[in-house]
Amino acid sequence: MHVPDGFIDAPVSVATGVVAAGAVAVSLRGARRELDERTAPLAGLVAAFIFAVQMLNFPVAAGTSGHLLGGALAAILVGPYTGVLCVSVVLLMQGVLFADGGLTALGVNITDMAVVTTVVAYAIFRTIVKLAPHRRRTVTVASFVAALISVPAAAIAFTAIYALGGTADVSIGKVFTAMVGVHVLIGIGEAAITALTVGAVVAVRPDLVYGARGVTARPLEIRDSPLAPAAPGAVARAEAPAAEPATAGPTTAEPTTAEPTVATSRTPEPVAAPRRSARHVWWAGLAAALLCAGVVSFYASASPDGLEKVAHDKGIDQKAEDHAAKDSPLADYGVKDISDARISGGLAGVIGVGATLAVGSGVFIVVRRRRATAESGRV
Repeated sequence: MHVPDGFIDAPVSVATGVVAAGAVAVSLRGARRELDERTAPLAGLVAAFIFAVQMLNFPVAAGTSGHLLGGALAAILVGPYTGVLCVSVVLLMQGVLFADGGLTALGVNITDMAVVTTVVAYAIFRTIVKLAPHRRRTVTVASFVAALISVPAAAIAFTAIYALGGTADVSIGKVFTAMVGVHVLIGIGEAAITALTVGAVVAVRPDLVYGARGVTARPLEIRDSPLAPAAPGAVARAEAPAAEPATAGPTTAEPTTAEPTVATSRTPEPVAAPRRSARHVWWAGLAAALLCAGVVSFYASASPDGLEKVAHDKGIDQKAEDHAAKDSPLADYGVKDISDARISGGLAGVIGVGATLAVGSGVFIVVRRRRATAESGRV
């Protein structure tokens, strides 16, 4: 759904650019509350993973393909504010390095693919999680539904933007019907990818999934040990001594006063479990991203995606413009001067994953450090 240059006129492009810039500014502040020392590097990995999976176009109808948008996945894994930043980094890298999505339309793409998908998906996700039983399966199901709805929501948002600033004289009703229809099908693929990814992470490390906080955590359970002392205030009853055999002659029994023995103990306090390293998850995610971008992407569908197909069929692309970065050495996800398509595409994908990971991790680490600086300043 990457909107190229020329689809939207200049005034609306500028307006969506302002909206996108404002959303990114708000997200930078909000991400400070979502990121910690473990999740900041993971957020960069999420951006790289979304970049990689977006290269895997899957067929959805005759002559049409779709790809992951990633807003739902990012929001659930690392939080809605951080999710907006993740997808924004991906769109920036795609536009600058790979000539995918217009540079003058960057505000349109961020507003549509980063802001709308993330906000809609996370709102639906949280609603389902609050209403449904608190189980791990609930997180996966909520992820599926949220991702499914977020894609046609982005299609509706694009139709609204096009109604305000479309450069071609096309019936908005036809655009709406075609865009929503095909993106409902694309949403099924988005939902499957999102649910499988979130479910896999929740199964091994639910503590790293932002949307699963408070849902998958089990309450602290304190079990009594047979060696533990009695509870405070409990009175230990002295057992009566066994009867002694009778002896000849009178005996004098000394009176004794039995006092109850009170066992006291402290109530055990919950001990915070040490934080587990996320290093293994990070490496596994990076390997998956490199595999998708460097190998699996060669087998992706070559059919145009939903927006490209609708634009061609309905005439939206009448005034499309050449991309400003069309001469980039990585344009169209291939390395210039490498004739072998498999090697060219795979190498471009690997470079894209590395660049997105570096830029994304840098952004999120800086955001995290600013939070740490602000907290130390208050102390």
